[in-house]
Amino acid sequence: MTTPFDPAQQQASTVCLPPGGWTTVLDCLCDHFKAIDRSQWLDRFARGRVLDAQGRPVAASLPYKRGMRLHYFREVPNERVIPAQEVVLHADEHLVVADKPHFLPVTPGGEYVEQTLLRRLIRRLGNPNLVPLHRIDRHTAGLVLFSANPNSRSAYQRLFPERRIEKRYQAIAAAMPQHSFPLVHKSRLEHGEPFFRMHEVDGQANSETVAEVLEKNGGLWRYGLSPVTGKTHQLRVHMAALGAGISNDPFYPHLRTVEDDYQQPLKLLAQSLRFVDPLSGEERYFQSRLQLDW
Repeated sequence: MTTPFDPAQQQASTVCLPPGGWTTVLDCLCDHFKAIDRSQWLDRFARGRVLDAQGRPVAASLPYKRGMRLHYFREVPNERVIPAQEVVLHADEHLVVADKPHFLPVTPGGEYVEQTLLRRLIRRLGNPNLVPLHRIDRHTAGLVLFSANPNSRSAYQRLFPERRIEKRYQAIAAAMPQHSFPLVHKSRLEHGEPFFRMHEVDGQANSETVAEVLEKNGGLWRYGLSPVTGKTHQLRVHMAALGAGISNDPFYPHLRTVEDDYQQPLKLLAQSLRFVDPLSGEERYFQSRLQLDW
């Protein structure tokens, strides 16, 4: 009897092969994932680390077919350990809420696989069914909500696109006496160069943030930020556009290629989440235990 393949259980990533003129799946994967050397892919195939949709190992010579679904195991040699530790604030049958420290990614990507909030929580809680319901930047600290049960996942996932969840952030940035608060900032955000950096462009707004001043400390102010939409880097771009990039931001308003400095984290915190539970109908409220210092 064959056990059905479970990508979450086996901690695999999934890819559907894009259209192209490749001869083999190896050729396609090498071209699609240019950062991974061909020898690394050959090694993965040889060790049975590339599987078909049924969870069976495939050969590197397997003919390419558009739309073919493959599962593969991401590996990062000598992955850097992130010293900061997450804290589980809540865990029940359906939901897990964690306080993510600065610099820890939510999900595997790039140079991080095991040093991610998702992988840490799967190991810690022994639940391979964990799936993040939303994400925050690697540089941002604070609350992340996870689905713990596939049977109730869709009910919680709908909270976000239907805007039935209230998210509040705090940020420390330069004083902006030139603006009247609270204020609403709307703009159109699109990917720029490099690809991970967002920028504002002309056109119909697709992002909206409400900003208020919570505290003043000389040339720095503490801001309360409420994203109405959830675009990548939205709060960071909007604050920079208003004239006060968030303190220690390596991307906005100017890109700085610097190594992580754990003593100077981005001063942005996902501070609270509030929503009506789609299963029980009760109001749920979670607040981060982390704080931004000046």
